[in-house]
Amino acid sequence: MKRILVFATIIMLLTGSTVLSQNQTEMAFYNEPGKNSINKFETTKIDSSSQFDKLKVRVGGAFALQFQAIEHSNESGVPLADIGNEFNLATANLNIDVQLADGVRMNLVTYLSSRHHEETWVKGGYIQMDKLPFVKGEFFDNLMKYVTIKVGHMEINYGDAHFRRTDNGNAFYNPFVGNLIMDAFATEIGGEVYFQKNGFIGMLGLSNGEIKGDVTNHTNADLSVYLKAGFDKQINPELRTRLTASYYSTNQSANNTLYAGDRGGSRYYYVLEAEDATANSNFRSGRFNPSFNEKVHALVFNPFIKYNGLELFGNIEFAKGKGVNEADDREATQMAGELLYRFGANENFYIGSRYTTVNATPRGYTDEININRIQVAAGWFLTDNILTKVEYVNQQHKDYPAGDILEGGEFKGLMVEAVISF
Repeated sequence: MKRILVFATIIMLLTGSTVLSQNQTEMAFYNEPGKNSINKFETTKIDSSSQFDKLKVRVGGAFALQFQAIEHSNESGVPLADIGNEFNLATANLNIDVQLADGVRMNLVTYLSSRHHEETWVKGGYIQMDKLPFVKGEFFDNLMKYVTIKVGHMEINYGDAHFRRTDNGNAFYNPFVGNLIMDAFATEIGGEVYFQKNGFIGMLGLSNGEIKGDVTNHTNADLSVYLKAGFDKQINPELRTRLTASYYSTNQSANNTLYAGDRGGSRYYYVLEAEDATANSNFRSGRFNPSFNEKVHALVFNPFIKYNGLELFGNIEFAKGKGVNEADDREATQMAGELLYRFGANENFYIGSRYTTVNATPRGYTDEININRIQVAAGWFLTDNILTKVEYVNQQHKDYPAGDILEGGEFKGLMVEAVISF
């Protein structure tokens, strides 16, 4: 009870505080952090900023803190970590955006504190060009009305779930506390070209297929190709529909991390981990990584419908690949559905649920396993930049072999999270 009162006090302090650090500098072709960017995906071709006159810098950030009250068990008899009710490590991001020229913007995100790395380190960055002020000609001016070019060491645009996931300290766009079980997120070195017109979205991306470059291991890597196509339209003031399909492919990689690229870590600390587990070494607790680190072909469909306050988001995903030194391909399938209702003045409150199920053959296994999770959540936007949410989670592991630590594994309980984004 004391810990819950402490957490409530923190929420009250956040409510009464003013985010003095927020820089109101306008950025072009930009999704501003905070509540105004809920349910936004790719940046659009609408430039709402004022005329560019000089270089502009916007400094922002994100902060998140959770209280965890989860219990776990298994049927194999393998001893599990002793977990109780406690706060997790606070996580924080530093965001720097720079308007370099008319329609040319740079983004850099640094993790100040994370579960995997308690020290400061860079997530990634990119340059986005929605105009080409350094290339003169009517042809290019007309072309860039519909085209966006993005280049960097950056979060790749595979699927739509990564726009709604928790990214270390930035948990503002995730209506729940945890991400999907099979968490598709990766930062790779590459480039993306977008075409947007009348609600149609098309994207072609090329990358090195790895979390970093390595000139000493270049013979074991091919380029990764990824695509996205879809439609996003506000049909009328009450109804918005979006449907996208994304495909990611690499045939040869030294260490692909499409399903293991999040270095921030899971929100469910120590769940179903061994007695000697540590928070950073076992930072993916509660997730499933199919270990397709050499070869992976993945396809995902993401429907999104919003009718007034009612919101539906789906993730239908099929992946196939193998790890280094494996002879045969394995498969993994993930199905997830979210149903939310946002209500109150300016939709400042919401309730919702998410169901996720994964069927896959892990590396070294001969049979398929199943993992399913239920999440029920409620949230309150205290301001446009402060969110608090509470979640009940129940995750079950089935069909694991006898003696495996995950045989009959289950964790369930309560998570409370406070988030600031500016």
